[in-house]
Amino acid sequence: MSSGLSSIPVLSLANQDTDADGFAKALGGSFRQFGFAIITDHGVDPALIKSAWSLTRALFALPLDTKLHYHVPEIFGQRGYTPFGIEIAKDADHVDLKEFWHVGRDLPSGHRFRDHMPDNLWPAELPDFQPVFAALYAAFDAVGSRLLSAIAQDLGLSPNWFEPAVADGNSVLRLLHYPPVPADAPGIRAGAHGDINLITLLLGAEEGGLQLLDRNGQWLSITPPDGALVINVGDMLERLTNHVLPSTIHRVLNPPPARRHIPRYSMPFFLHLASDVMIETLPGCISGARPNLYPEPITAHDFLTQRLIEIGLKT
Repeated sequence: MSSGLSSIPVLSLANQDTDADGFAKALGGSFRQFGFAIITDHGVDPALIKSAWSLTRALFALPLDTKLHYHVPEIFGQRGYTPFGIEIAKDADHVDLKEFWHVGRDLPSGHRFRDHMPDNLWPAELPDFQPVFAALYAAFDAVGSRLLSAIAQDLGLSPNWFEPAVADGNSVLRLLHYPPVPADAPGIRAGAHGDINLITLLLGAEEGGLQLLDRNGQWLSITPPDGALVINVGDMLERLTNHVLPSTIHRVLNPPPARRHIPRYSMPFFLHLASDVMIETLPGCISGARPNLYPEPITAHDFLTQRLIEIGLKT
């Protein structure tokens, strides 16, 4: 890690099995201070991750006309391909320099969320894509569940408090490609933003460029160990906890001009609440010194819709 982040602990998820309370306190402490944590020993199969990286590169190497077959504007980027230059950070002046693909949760016919959680799109050109990313989605879901258990425990809740809240949640696995950029391109690949969701689990931050804004207003680079997950608090969890756990602003910088011919790939998993869950401030996060900032609750679906409009993915 860079010296600027030397105080952010690298936490082993394996410690949860032997000292659940200690792991919960360490994770919560990292979140309270930075809104971020770095997790090793997360248990996602390295061979699965290797296959996923290979398929991600193959996906974005497909001809643009082929990729555009999987761009469906009427579902607002929820599944399949979103081309370069569409998404923009909230209040930013320039679109982000990226293209991406979304894999979501498969739901049975007749499910109550089918009206806003569409079927996945799978690229016929890559026959291994569906089984690999369905497996990776499930693996991220499982790791996310373990982290949420620790978060609940740190907040003084039952360790399984989040389980019903995220059952059939609108979580999305995003495959991201930041193409090479010209030497004179604007300096931001992804503008400064907070994530919408509950927590984000990110693979690929070791490729460089990810920075967080610390409490002193300084941008700090995140360079985790190879294969580690970078975890950050999203806006839903910040709101639920009345900012006890902050959703930290972060961005992705362009590399130095001499390296701008090199593409960047990453895989964030945006873990969401179920759409009909009411985001209502936890009583334990309200006090005389910390009055309730959100007296009016909102459903997870309405919150997500508001934010998708703000970042240009929905109209």
